[in-house]
Amino acid sequence: MAAAAPAVTTYPPLEERPLKNTICLFDVDGTLTPARLTVSPEMLSLLSALRQKCAIGFVGGSDLVKQQEQLGSAASADVTTLFDFCFAENGLTAYKLGQPLPSNSFIKYIGEDQYKELVRWILHYIADLEIPIKRGTFIEYRNGMINVSPIGRNASTAERNEFEKFDKEAGVRKEMVEKLRERFGHLGLTFSIGGQISFDVFPTGWDKTYCLQHLENEAKKAGGITYDTIHFFGDKTFKGGNDYEIYEDPRTIGHSVTGPEDTAAELRKLFNL
Repeated sequence: MAAAAPAVTTYPPLEERPLKNTICLFDVDGTLTPARLTVSPEMLSLLSALRQKCAIGFVGGSDLVKQQEQLGSAASADVTTLFDFCFAENGLTAYKLGQPLPSNSFIKYIGEDQYKELVRWILHYIADLEIPIKRGTFIEYRNGMINVSPIGRNASTAERNEFEKFDKEAGVRKEMVEKLRERFGHLGLTFSIGGQISFDVFPTGWDKTYCLQHLENEAKKAGGITYDTIHFFGDKTFKGGNDYEIYEDPRTIGHSVTGPEDTAAELRKLFNL
């Protein structure tokens, strides 16, 4: 692949872009970057070129710190400057042109007592699991959800790869999610498998479609833009995957991709980049 041109750092105002009513939203892991790794200079350059034509944003389940590690550190830039819209934690933490948008909280929704009961059940279940390895950080609390990992989020990249292969055969996450649905289904929660080693737990409706309300709110603002063409690119678009709901949503045009190179090829074809 030829060396990427330096990323452009100035962009037309949103209302002056050639495709001003179009926005491209991207999952992060497995779509813009290899799982849990950093974005390539070539991808950043391609996104920069796309941003000259239309609005761009990412929507990921992880918190903004992790999005910064994966997307911002490669460019030595604040991730909120690299995208017009930044939707961390499915949009529970959101930014437009570097400025924060309204947020929400998982604990506010579920209540402290119910939250403690949920955590207690998960930790007991993981303690009794017979799996090849266990590391650390089995539950990670985020603003709008919890992320649960049977082997622990402190696993190395090699250990993550091995567990992903093991889990495809053993169905550890699938079985755990089924039992959680049985036990806590009355709380109005969604359990969504994503990435290599974990799954997310969040209030139903707080999946990646949550971010779309921010775009709908844009149209209600004075001089706001109506995004009537919303492209979404993701790799976990199968039923139960954490891209499924937004991929299938009638408000979006869904693109199922197999990795960053596939995303890049799709963008070049769609937008003549």
